Amino acid sequence: MDRLLLMHSFVTVAQAGSFNGAARKLGSSGSLVSRHVAELERQVGVRLVNRTARSVSLTEPGQRYAEFAARILDEIDAQDAALADSHDRAEGTLSIICPKWIGSLDLGDAIAAFSAAHPKIQVRFELGGMSDRTYDFLDSGFDVAFHTRDLRDSSVRLKKISSLPFVLCASEEYIKRCGALGHPNDIAHHDCLVHVNDPVWRIGHGHASTLHKIRNIAFSSNSYLALQKAAGHGRGIALLPQRPAYDDLVSGALRVLLPDLAVPDRPLYAIYGPGPDTPRKISVFLEFLSAWFAQNPIPAIRP
Repeated sequence: MDRLLLMHSFVTVAQAGSFNGAARKLGSSGSLVSRHVAELERQVGVRLVNRTARSVSLTEPGQRYAEFAARILDEIDAQDAALADSHDRAEGTLSIICPKWIGSLDLGDAIAAFSAAHPKIQVRFELGGMSDRTYDFLDSGFDVAFHTRDLRDSSVRLKKISSLPFVLCASEEYIKRCGALGHPNDIAHHDCLVHVNDPVWRIGHGHASTLHKIRNIAFSSNSYLALQKAAGHGRGIALLPQRPAYDDLVSGALRVLLPDLAVPDRPLYAIYGPGPDTPRKISVFLEFLSAWFAQNPIPAIRP
Protein backbone atom coordinates (compact mmCIF):
# COMPACT_ATOMS: atom_id res chain seq x y z
CA MET A 1 0.00 0.00 0.00
CA ASP A 2 0.97 3.63 -0.41
CA ARG A 3 3.20 4.63 2.51
CA LEU A 4 1.76 8.14 2.80
CA LEU A 5 -1.78 6.74 3.06
CA LEU A 6 -0.68 4.39 5.83
CA MET A 7 1.15 7.18 7.65
CA HIS A 8 -1.93 9.40 7.45
CA SER A 9 -4.14 6.69 8.95
CA PHE A 10 -1.59 6.00 11.71
CA VAL A 11 -1.21 9.69 12.67
CA THR A 12 -5.00 10.05 12.79
CA VAL A 13 -5.20 6.99 15.10
CA ALA A 14 -2.52 8.51 17.33
CA GLN A 15 -4.49 11.75 17.57
CA ALA A 16 -7.91 10.12 18.04
CA GLY A 17 -6.78 7.35 20.42
CA SER A 18 -8.86 4.66 18.68
CA PHE A 19 -9.43 3.07 15.30
CA ASN A 20 -13.10 4.01 15.25
CA GLY A 21 -12.37 7.64 16.19
CA ALA A 22 -9.79 7.82 13.43
CA ALA A 23 -12.24 6.21 10.99
CA ARG A 24 -14.85 8.89 11.72
CA LYS A 25 -12.32 11.65 10.97
CA LEU A 26 -11.17 9.92 7.79
CA GLY A 27 -14.65 8.98 6.59
CA SER A 28 -13.61 5.33 6.56
CA SER A 29 -14.19 2.16 8.59
CA GLY A 30 -12.44 1.09 11.78
CA SER A 31 -11.43 -2.24 10.25
CA LEU A 32 -9.78 -0.53 7.25
CA VAL A 33 -7.87 1.90 9.48
CA SER A 34 -6.73 -1.06 11.61
CA ARG A 35 -5.45 -2.82 8.49
CA HIS A 36 -3.57 0.34 7.46
CA VAL A 37 -1.78 0.48 10.82
CA ALA A 38 -1.00 -3.24 10.71
CA GLU A 39 0.47 -2.86 7.19
CA LEU A 40 2.58 0.10 8.34
CA GLU A 41 3.88 -1.96 11.26
CA ARG A 42 4.81 -4.69 8.81
CA GLN A 43 6.65 -2.25 6.56
CA VAL A 44 8.65 -0.56 9.33
CA GLY A 45 9.24 -3.84 11.16
CA VAL A 46 8.15 -2.80 14.68
CA ARG A 47 4.91 -2.66 16.68
CA LEU A 48 3.59 0.89 16.76
CA VAL A 49 0.39 0.55 18.85
CA ASN A 50 -0.90 -1.44 21.79
CA ARG A 51 -4.38 -2.67 20.93
CA THR A 52 -7.20 -3.17 23.48
CA ALA A 53 -10.91 -3.80 23.04
CA ARG A 54 -11.78 -0.11 23.66
CA SER A 55 -8.72 1.91 22.63
CA VAL A 56 -5.18 1.90 21.32
CA SER A 57 -2.05 3.39 22.81
CA LEU A 58 1.29 4.07 21.18
CA THR A 59 4.38 2.05 21.92
CA GLU A 60 7.62 3.96 22.45
CA PRO A 61 8.67 3.45 18.82
CA GLY A 62 5.10 4.30 17.84
CA GLN A 63 5.30 7.65 19.64
CA ARG A 64 8.53 8.56 17.85
CA TYR A 65 7.14 7.43 14.49
CA ALA A 66 3.87 9.33 15.01
CA GLU A 67 5.83 12.57 15.59
CA PHE A 68 7.99 11.88 12.54
CA ALA A 69 5.02 11.00 10.32
CA ALA A 70 3.03 14.04 11.43
CA ARG A 71 5.98 16.29 10.62
CA ILE A 72 6.40 14.72 7.16
CA LEU A 73 2.70 15.04 6.36
CA ASP A 74 2.64 18.68 7.54
CA GLU A 75 5.64 19.48 5.33
CA ILE A 76 3.94 17.87 2.34
CA ASP A 77 0.77 19.88 2.96
CA ALA A 78 2.79 23.09 3.33
CA GLN A 79 4.69 22.45 0.11
CA ASP A 80 1.48 21.64 -1.76
CA ALA A 81 -0.02 24.91 -0.53
CA ALA A 82 3.11 26.88 -1.51
CA LEU A 83 3.08 25.38 -5.01
CA ALA A 84 -0.61 26.12 -5.45
CA ASP A 85 -0.05 29.68 -4.21
CA SER A 86 2.88 30.31 -6.60
CA HIS A 87 0.83 28.80 -9.46
CA ASP A 88 -1.84 31.42 -8.84
CA ARG A 89 0.55 34.39 -8.60
CA ALA A 90 2.32 36.23 -11.40
CA GLU A 91 5.87 35.66 -10.18
CA GLY A 92 8.80 33.28 -10.57
CA THR A 93 10.82 32.41 -13.66
CA LEU A 94 9.22 32.54 -17.10
CA SER A 95 11.25 30.81 -19.82
CA ILE A 96 10.52 31.80 -23.45
CA ILE A 97 12.00 30.68 -26.77
CA CYS A 98 11.38 31.80 -30.34
CA PRO A 99 13.02 31.90 -33.76
CA LYS A 100 15.81 34.48 -34.05
CA TRP A 101 14.06 36.66 -36.58
CA ILE A 102 10.95 37.14 -34.44
CA GLY A 103 12.79 37.78 -31.20
CA SER A 104 15.00 40.47 -32.70
CA LEU A 105 11.98 42.39 -34.03
CA ASP A 106 8.49 43.12 -32.60
CA LEU A 107 8.47 40.34 -30.05
CA GLY A 108 11.70 41.49 -28.41
CA ASP A 109 10.20 44.92 -27.75
CA ALA A 110 7.00 43.41 -26.36
CA ILE A 111 8.81 41.03 -23.99
CA ALA A 112 11.11 43.80 -22.76
CA ALA A 113 8.02 45.89 -21.97
CA PHE A 114 6.47 42.92 -20.15
CA SER A 115 9.56 42.42 -18.01
CA ALA A 116 9.54 46.09 -16.98
CA ALA A 117 5.84 45.91 -16.11
CA HIS A 118 6.18 42.69 -14.05
CA PRO A 119 9.42 42.86 -12.04
CA LYS A 120 8.45 39.85 -9.88
CA ILE A 121 8.71 37.62 -12.96
CA GLN A 122 12.28 36.73 -13.95
CA VAL A 123 12.30 36.42 -17.75
CA ARG A 124 14.59 33.99 -19.56
CA PHE A 125 14.34 34.76 -23.27
CA GLU A 126 16.28 32.68 -25.82
CA LEU A 127 16.41 33.13 -29.57
CA GLY A 128 16.98 30.25 -31.96
CA GLY A 129 17.75 26.61 -31.29
CA MET A 130 14.15 25.50 -31.80
CA SER A 131 13.30 21.95 -32.81
CA ASP A 132 10.97 20.99 -35.64
CA ARG A 133 8.93 19.03 -33.09
CA THR A 134 6.35 21.40 -31.67
CA TYR A 135 6.43 20.15 -28.07
CA ASP A 136 10.23 19.96 -27.63
CA PHE A 137 10.32 23.38 -25.95
CA LEU A 138 8.59 21.83 -22.92
CA ASP A 139 11.21 19.07 -22.64
CA SER A 140 13.90 21.78 -22.82
CA GLY A 141 12.46 23.62 -19.82
CA PHE A 142 10.64 26.47 -21.60
CA ASP A 143 7.17 27.68 -20.62
CA VAL A 144 6.25 29.41 -23.89
CA ALA A 145 7.44 29.17 -27.51
CA PHE A 146 6.52 31.35 -30.48
CA HIS A 147 5.83 30.38 -34.09
CA THR A 148 4.51 32.07 -37.22
CA ARG A 149 2.96 28.99 -38.80
CA ASP A 150 -0.34 27.26 -38.14
CA LEU A 151 0.08 24.37 -35.72
CA ARG A 152 -2.07 21.31 -35.15
CA ASP A 153 -0.66 19.49 -32.13
CA SER A 154 -2.81 18.31 -29.21
CA SER A 155 0.27 18.06 -26.96
CA VAL A 156 0.36 21.88 -26.61
CA ARG A 157 -2.03 24.80 -26.33
CA LEU A 158 -1.98 27.70 -28.79
CA LYS A 159 -2.95 31.37 -28.66
CA LYS A 160 -2.76 33.83 -31.53
CA ILE A 161 -1.05 36.96 -30.25
CA SER A 162 -1.05 39.15 -33.33
CA SER A 163 -0.47 39.37 -37.07
CA LEU A 164 2.88 40.54 -38.44
CA PRO A 165 2.54 42.57 -41.66
CA PHE A 166 5.15 42.07 -44.42
CA VAL A 167 5.98 44.23 -47.41
CA LEU A 168 7.59 43.64 -50.78
CA CYS A 169 10.06 46.43 -51.41
CA ALA A 170 13.28 47.65 -53.01
CA SER A 171 15.38 50.80 -52.98
CA GLU A 172 14.80 53.67 -55.39
CA GLU A 173 18.30 53.04 -56.70
CA TYR A 174 17.48 49.44 -57.59
CA ILE A 175 14.15 50.40 -59.19
CA LYS A 176 15.85 53.04 -61.38
CA ARG A 177 18.48 50.52 -62.43
CA CYS A 178 16.34 47.43 -62.97
CA GLY A 179 12.75 48.69 -63.18
CA ALA A 180 9.70 48.28 -60.94
CA LEU A 181 7.48 45.22 -60.86
CA GLY A 182 4.45 45.35 -63.14
CA HIS A 183 3.23 41.85 -62.30
CA PRO A 184 4.14 39.23 -59.64
CA ASN A 185 5.62 37.01 -62.35
CA ASP A 186 8.23 39.72 -62.99
CA ILE A 187 9.91 38.63 -59.74
CA ALA A 188 11.59 35.82 -61.68
CA HIS A 189 13.58 38.41 -63.65
CA HIS A 190 14.85 40.39 -60.64
CA ASP A 191 17.59 39.99 -58.07
CA CYS A 192 15.96 38.82 -54.83
CA LEU A 193 17.04 39.05 -51.20
CA VAL A 194 15.77 35.92 -49.47
CA HIS A 195 15.51 34.70 -45.90
CA VAL A 196 16.87 31.16 -45.73
CA ASN A 197 13.64 29.96 -44.10
CA ASP A 198 11.37 31.79 -46.56
CA PRO A 199 12.32 30.71 -50.11
CA VAL A 200 8.74 30.87 -51.44
CA TRP A 201 6.92 34.21 -51.57
CA ARG A 202 3.13 34.56 -51.61
CA ILE A 203 1.86 37.68 -53.35
CA GLY A 204 -1.75 38.85 -53.01
CA HIS A 205 -4.62 37.61 -50.84
CA GLY A 206 -7.15 34.82 -51.03
CA HIS A 207 -7.87 33.08 -54.33
CA ALA A 208 -6.00 35.82 -56.21
CA SER A 209 -2.73 35.09 -54.40
CA THR A 210 0.17 33.43 -56.19
CA LEU A 211 3.22 31.53 -54.95
CA HIS A 212 6.67 32.27 -56.29
CA LYS A 213 9.64 30.03 -55.58
CA ILE A 214 12.60 32.37 -55.66
CA ARG A 215 15.42 31.13 -57.89
CA ASN A 216 17.35 34.31 -58.67
CA ILE A 217 18.78 34.76 -55.17
CA ALA A 218 21.27 37.61 -55.09
CA PHE A 219 21.62 37.70 -51.29
CA SER A 220 20.39 35.34 -48.58
CA SER A 221 20.50 35.49 -44.79
CA ASN A 222 18.82 34.14 -41.68
CA SER A 223 18.35 37.76 -40.54
CA TYR A 224 15.65 40.05 -41.91
CA LEU A 225 17.65 43.01 -40.62
CA ALA A 226 20.56 41.95 -42.83
CA LEU A 227 18.19 41.63 -45.80
CA GLN A 228 16.82 45.09 -45.08
CA LYS A 229 20.33 46.56 -45.14
CA ALA A 230 21.07 44.80 -48.44
CA ALA A 231 17.85 46.18 -49.90
CA GLY A 232 18.80 49.67 -48.75
CA HIS A 233 22.07 49.31 -50.62
CA GLY A 234 20.20 48.57 -53.84
CA ARG A 235 21.06 44.87 -54.03
CA GLY A 236 17.58 43.68 -55.00
CA ILE A 237 13.95 43.05 -54.04
CA ALA A 238 13.16 41.93 -50.49
CA LEU A 239 10.12 40.59 -48.64
CA LEU A 240 10.49 42.17 -45.18
CA PRO A 241 8.59 42.50 -41.90
CA GLN A 242 6.98 45.92 -42.05
CA ARG A 243 7.67 47.13 -38.50
CA PRO A 244 11.49 47.25 -38.68
CA ALA A 245 11.35 48.48 -42.29
CA TYR A 246 8.84 51.22 -41.49
CA ASP A 247 11.29 54.13 -41.15
CA ASP A 248 13.04 53.24 -44.42
CA LEU A 249 9.68 53.01 -46.17
CA VAL A 250 8.52 56.38 -44.83
CA SER A 251 11.84 58.09 -45.64
CA GLY A 252 11.85 56.68 -49.17
CA ALA A 253 15.00 54.62 -48.67
CA LEU A 254 12.80 51.67 -49.60
CA ARG A 255 9.72 51.70 -51.82
CA VAL A 256 6.70 49.37 -51.73
CA LEU A 257 6.34 47.20 -54.84
CA LEU A 258 3.01 45.98 -56.23
CA PRO A 259 1.04 48.09 -53.71
CA ASP A 260 -2.27 46.83 -55.09
CA LEU A 261 -1.27 43.22 -54.33
CA ALA A 262 -0.23 43.37 -50.71
CA VAL A 263 1.57 40.33 -49.31
CA PRO A 264 -0.24 38.35 -46.56
CA ASP A 265 0.46 38.95 -42.88
CA ARG A 266 2.17 36.26 -40.83
CA PRO A 267 0.33 35.01 -37.72
CA LEU A 268 2.24 35.20 -34.42
CA TYR A 269 1.31 32.26 -32.19
CA ALA A 270 2.30 31.51 -28.61
CA ILE A 271 2.32 27.83 -27.63
CA TYR A 272 2.44 26.52 -24.08
CA GLY A 273 1.80 23.39 -22.05
CA PRO A 274 -1.43 21.39 -22.21
CA GLY A 275 -4.12 21.26 -19.56
CA PRO A 276 -6.90 23.63 -18.52
CA ASP A 277 -5.07 25.09 -15.48
CA THR A 278 -2.55 27.57 -16.96
CA PRO A 279 -0.09 29.06 -14.42
CA ARG A 280 -0.88 32.68 -13.67
CA LYS A 281 2.52 33.95 -14.86
CA ILE A 282 1.86 32.47 -18.32
CA SER A 283 -1.70 33.77 -18.63
CA VAL A 284 -0.58 37.26 -17.53
CA PHE A 285 2.25 37.15 -20.08
CA LEU A 286 -0.04 36.15 -22.96
CA GLU A 287 -2.61 38.80 -22.01
CA PHE A 288 0.11 41.47 -21.88
CA LEU A 289 1.54 40.56 -25.28
CA SER A 290 -1.86 40.55 -26.97
CA ALA A 291 -2.56 43.99 -25.50
CA TRP A 292 0.91 45.29 -26.45
CA PHE A 293 0.52 44.41 -30.12
CA ALA A 294 -3.02 45.85 -30.14
CA GLN A 295 -1.77 49.10 -28.58
CA ASN A 296 1.26 49.36 -30.87
CA PRO A 297 -0.11 48.96 -34.39
CA ILE A 298 2.09 49.70 -37.38
CA PRO A 299 0.86 52.78 -39.31
CA ALA A 300 -0.16 52.20 -42.89
CA ILE A 301 2.49 52.77 -45.54
CA ARG A 302 1.50 55.08 -48.37
CA PRO A 303 3.12 53.99 -51.64
